Amino acid sequence: MLEEYGLKRVTLDLPFRLDHVNCFLAEGENGWTVIDAGLHNDQTVKRWETELYEKNVTDIIVTHYHPDHFGYAGGLQVEHNARVYMSGKDYNAALNAWDQQFLDDLSHNYLLAGIPELQAEKMLNNTKEFVPIVTPYPKVDYFLEDGDIIPIGKYDYEVFATPGHSDGLVTFYNRETNILLSTDHILPKITPNISYWFHGDPNPLARYLESLDHIKRLDADFVVPSHGDPFHGANDRIAEIEWHHDKRLEQTMASIGQGNSVYDVCKKLFQKELTVHEMRFAVGETLAHLEYLRYKGECKRELGDGCYWYYL
Repeated sequence: MLEEYGLKRVTLDLPFRLDHVNCFLAEGENGWTVIDAGLHNDQTVKRWETELYEKNVTDIIVTHYHPDHFGYAGGLQVEHNARVYMSGKDYNAALNAWDQQFLDDLSHNYLLAGIPELQAEKMLNNTKEFVPIVTPYPKVDYFLEDGDIIPIGKYDYEVFATPGHSDGLVTFYNRETNILLSTDHILPKITPNISYWFHGDPNPLARYLESLDHIKRLDADFVVPSHGDPFHGANDRIAEIEWHHDKRLEQTMASIGQGNSVYDVCKKLFQKELTVHEMRFAVGETLAHLEYLRYKGECKRELGDGCYWYYL
């Protein structure tokens, strides 16, 4: 079905529980556009060599800075001498997310969240392990901004800034066909991870819910996500995601009790066994929900005994 829009889905394997990412190819008048690039590992490199054989790649669009989208963008740019487009916010986030200063601060921030020292060290090391699969960084030729119009395949798309999953995540909408390239903003089966990563917007859940409202006004019919299959009915799915966060906020309030650390609340919210990688996301998501409640005045936070305590 994507072919009628001039799009080809390229699904790349990921070594996580979320085991794939959808990247896309679109042929334009002067060459091919790649949307997202996957991780920079041998498997991804070989897959792109096959997909792009004898293709003239002129442009690479990076929807946001997370490794499964950003990781091989720099490598592809070097291979094809292509222009790279992404938001300025997320390019700066990428430059900082694996920077040594941020990594040095991260260990302290994990302890402030109440994470036991050994667990915090494992989570820090897991973050460091991403450095080789997100480098080299691309040189960005154009910083995408809300309202930009760019050609993708057969149609022109309007850029919509949709912060939340990342501060600078962008989606793409074509009014003529009512199609939304939703990237990681709206997914069909799972809710996008909304985490505070100790940098950037301090209240990412608030930004995410605002972004959902923004996209809701489009009433998009056909939605093409970065994980899972395309589906119809953006607003129906948005309603389900909003309901999920309402329930999660209720559960977070109940988990605060008489006072708990981020880690304590996280263990109540995520009761199944998690890998170190998954624990990073669980802590980030817990913190995003706690901070949303704090900014709304529904809970408070105090520093004591070396970590932050949330209480009602």
